[in-house]
Amino acid sequence: MLTLVKLDRKHMPLLIDMMDEWTQAESSVTPWTIWKKGQMDYRDYDRYVAMLEVAKSSEQYVRDSVYFALDEARCRMIGAVNIRHELNEYLLLHGGHIGDGVRPSERGKGYGTELVRLALEKCRELGIDRVLMVCDKDNIPSARTIIRNGGVLENEIVTEDGIEQRYWIDLT
Repeated sequence: MLTLVKLDRKHMPLLIDMMDEWTQAESSVTPWTIWKKGQMDYRDYDRYVAMLEVAKSSEQYVRDSVYFALDEARCRMIGAVNIRHELNEYLLLHGGHIGDGVRPSERGKGYGTELVRLALEKCRELGIDRVLMVCDKDNIPSARTIIRNGGVLENEIVTEDGIEQRYWIDLT
């Protein structure tokens, strides 16, 4: 059973294990905010936590919350989710409200669907009635996860990196 937790010092061995796996697999770490392209040293708890979330929206960033997916029965960190409390112009087109990721060894086991379901509960608590989720068109597992959680495809946007699909999930 997965639960979403805020990072605590007691989770550090689990976080380090997950992040080490991700980096050794040379797989994209998602959501971006838990890695920030290698700018964050996930072994330095105080600095890592200080950089993890945006507390106040600015022109470039919006307020967000980061949760880690913990499989309590196995005492294992499975992944993470970043929930943006509002959308700026960039996020409206490319990022959406939720960024999520499952560590490489746990993919294909249904954890992504559960992670997004739990994130949608957090969105509801934040008063977000319509949630935008975006994924690359060629990321079939992400699209399936979004659709399983009620996502309805609005459109596709051609970017310099490929095609992004934009899905809305109604929480009312």
